Amino acid sequence: MNTPFDFNQDGRRIVYVKEVDVADLPEEVRAEAGDREHLYAVHDSEGQQLALVADRRMAFALARQNDFAPVAVH
Repeated sequence: MNTPFDFNQDGRRIVYVKEVDVADLPEEVRAEAGDREHLYAVHDSEGQQLALVADRRMAFALARQNDFAPVAVH
């Protein structure tokens, strides 16, 4: 049975936080990452990257400060 569910039904705007390997990023971003091996990307529900930050805590704080409900992607 396929029952559609609107995950935004309560009005929350959801974003997704995902760990990203610095090695997989464009050269100009790698140069700015310093000695970090990972950064954290914040994506909207359609997959568009909204931000790239240094750590997970910062990604969640940034989302909440902008009235988004962050969800971790594994």
